[in-house]
Amino acid sequence: MHITFHGAARKVTGSKHIVQLNDGTSILLDCGMFQGLGEKTEEMNEHFGFNPKKVDAMILSHAHIDHCGLIPKLVAEGYDGPIYCTAPTMELARILLMDSAKIQEQDADFENRQRKKKGQETLSALYTEEQAMEALRLFKVVEYQQETDINPNVKFMLTDAGHVIGSAAIHLTIKEDNKETRITFSGDVGRYGDLLLRSPQTFPQADHILLESTYGDSLHKDLDPIADALREIIHETCIIKRGKVIIPAFSVGRTQELLYALNSLELKNTLPDTLYFVDSPLSDKATQVIKDHPEEYNKEVKEVMKTDHDPFGFKGLRFVQSTEESMALNDDPRPMVIISSSGMAEAGRVRHHIRNNIENEKNTILIVGYCEPSSLGGQLMNGNKQVYIFGDQYDVKAKVCVIKSMSAHGDYEDLLHFLSCQDPAKVKNLFLIHGEYDVQQHFAQTLKDKGFDNIEIPYQHQKIEL
Repeated sequence: MHITFHGAARKVTGSKHIVQLNDGTSILLDCGMFQGLGEKTEEMNEHFGFNPKKVDAMILSHAHIDHCGLIPKLVAEGYDGPIYCTAPTMELARILLMDSAKIQEQDADFENRQRKKKGQETLSALYTEEQAMEALRLFKVVEYQQETDINPNVKFMLTDAGHVIGSAAIHLTIKEDNKETRITFSGDVGRYGDLLLRSPQTFPQADHILLESTYGDSLHKDLDPIADALREIIHETCIIKRGKVIIPAFSVGRTQELLYALNSLELKNTLPDTLYFVDSPLSDKATQVIKDHPEEYNKEVKEVMKTDHDPFGFKGLRFVQSTEESMALNDDPRPMVIISSSGMAEAGRVRHHIRNNIENEKNTILIVGYCEPSSLGGQLMNGNKQVYIFGDQYDVKAKVCVIKSMSAHGDYEDLLHFLSCQDPAKVKNLFLIHGEYDVQQHFAQTLKDKGFDNIEIPYQHQKIEL
């Protein structure tokens, strides 16, 4: 058999990996969208590098768009097999994919209006809402720790990866040539001691491991001071300078962590007295899904819920729905906190908020998660003094702050903890995926020091025999 790495290969987005048996059976692990790669992004999302019609089954690790965002395109191009995932992942994917489809159609409509003016040929959307609905019909729910047969020679099990609600590591067991091979795909590995979720589960010994490496060279600070850091930033910006705090945040996971941290400040009577807005209808829906699955919370959150039935709600919080309400925030002179997607500030309403507030020294732009270096969020993290937004250049006069410890991705200690249930001598191959190449090279040395000898960093579309 062999594995081909069609995404998140020396990159952090676009997760897609195919395991193919000698008899031709093909299993696709994730089908994610590339994000934040500048001009290359659109072209990379147009071409899979494989024929969807020849894929027999797909298993989805979790609902983030860089892991599930191209599923409607996969189905539109001929895939008609099952899409296995957990129940929360299916519910979140429904929300995210329908929203993504709407964006694809709107973007295509805008682009085509410009093309018509120039007499150019029009383009089709990457996929439509109808195609997203068609794809969602193929989803099949699987519980954690439940062995599921794909065919007589292939079965799999999911374990909790602790990254977002419903996230899973995938463990394949394959019988071929009178022997059994175990392959583990980590998906995205969460934090041990996460603010909201249970820690990643242990898993059976694997022969081959595909391991994410987003923060393979980073060590996050302790999780405890997050609420305090938020309080200090909001107090300085909103109470002292009378400005606005703009927080780009992914709708699933990061937004809810922020709300939980802010709620904890209210419970301590230390929440700064200002206005709080979540400007993302998608985040509103995602928060409701997360509220519907308290079984995934850690012990600390469950303890809080004994006295506070809504750990994501607090005084002054308002979810913004309409475009008109969102636009009105930019004309509102009052101090406020605006949490809005996307997390890399590459799309969505947050770009408008950054554009309208970036040249005012009273304001703060707070980055709370991973950003591709070429994305707007990445440029701000890197200290760029000028950035382009919607084609226009802006001076970065607002203060830019970063809280790296809020990442839903584990740091290198978390990743080593994830692997601690494995005997390195029995791991024949450890493939580093979902990371920047320089970070992966650094992490590979760390892993070698821990006894993992056969480490590979596959490139885009590389095919490797097992």
